[in-house]
Parts: sequence; structure tokens; C-alpha cells
Amino acid sequence: MKKIVLIGATGFVGSAILKEALQRGYRVKAVARHLEKITVENPNLEKISADVSSVETVKELCKGADAVISAYNPGWTNPDIYEDTLRVYPAILKGVKEAGVKRILIVGGAGSLYVSPGVRVMDTGVLPEEIIPGVKGLAEFYTDILKKEEDLDWVFFSPAGQFVDGGRTGSYRLGGDDLITDADGDSKISVEDYAKAMIDELESPQHHKERFTIGY
Repeated sequence: MKKIVLIGATGFVGSAILKEALQRGYRVKAVARHLEKITVENPNLEKISADVSSVETVKELCKGADAVISAYNPGWTNPDIYEDTLRVYPAILKGVKEAGVKRILIVGGAGSLYVSPGVRVMDTGVLPEEIIPGVKGLAEFYTDILKKEEDLDWVFFSPAGQFVDGGRTGSYRLGGDDLITDADGDSKISVEDYAKAMIDELESPQHHKERFTIGY
């Protein structure tokens, strides 16, 4: 049975990944700031409150794990979300490496996906101004830090433009760096289908040191 560490296990995405992983028999060490938000009970679940901005803490958390999934987010209402993203994610990467874990799967953002050559979603003006710092921080982490990471076998899994609570259908498309849209031009994925695809990638790796994306 695979042992995974899930960072950010109580958020919108993290909680869906936690549910999917447990249903598929994984042993999960769920890491979050507010453990009271984890309402699921499972013999394969260990809940830990920890500060993942500490390299040493991340190292200790990840020792003995087969893989790490990070749904870390400083919080969309956090005024320092841009700075915290670029401060904490490098610490997570370093801690994972020092723990000897080779595989990390990261919940990416849709903002850095391309809608046309050289034009990303975040460049189009369609995103609400209040989320731009968070989108920008995650995009810069991906382009300036993660893409240069040589030691870890990483993936950066970007969702579709609309991330909804819509049920697990198991019917979707995967892609690379371009936003996936349907026949009407909409870009959408349910958090449950995203979680399924994330655990599929954990179970049977198809991507290595690259980004991939999902959509209907």
C-alpha cells in the first residue's frame, strides 16, 4: 500500500484529493493548518497540523513516504499570498528532497495555461483582480522555480478555467500547456474528476517534470 503525504488537505481541492486517495486504499498523512476541517475518519488516515514553510518540518513529515501531493495555498484572502507562495513552495520542495522522496504532484493553476501562442489566461484580463496576486505567484513558482527543478520527479497539474463541485464522472480530456475548452468555448472541470485524475497520475505515472491539464 502506497504511503502519501497530502499538504493542504482541507482546502477545496485538497479535501477532494484526500477523499479519492482514501477510497482507493492509500495511506495518507494529511497535513493542514486547521485539522478540525477534516471530518472523514479512516484507519489509513493520519492528521497532522504543521507549518510547511519550515524545510525541517516538511522533511520530517515526508520521511518514508512514497510520494507527496501538494495542494498548498496560502489562502485566497491572504494579503501576502503572492509572497507566501514564492516563499513556502521552495521550502516544500527542499524538504521533500531532504526526506528522500522523489515524486511530488502539485496542484497547479489555470492562470498560466495558454489560450493562444504566447498568451496565458492570466494575460487576457478575464480573471478577477482580487485573485491575480495568487495566480501570479503560482505561475511564477512554476515557470521560474519548478521548471528548473532537476532532482525531483515533479508534475504541475493545472485545472480547467472553471473549477466546480460537480461530481465524479470519469469522463474528461487531458492536455499539456493549453487551456482545454469544450465545443461552446467553456473550460470546466469538477473537483472530483480532477482528484480522480490526480490519483490516477499517482498510481500510474504518465507525466514527468512537466505540466499537464484537464477539462471536459
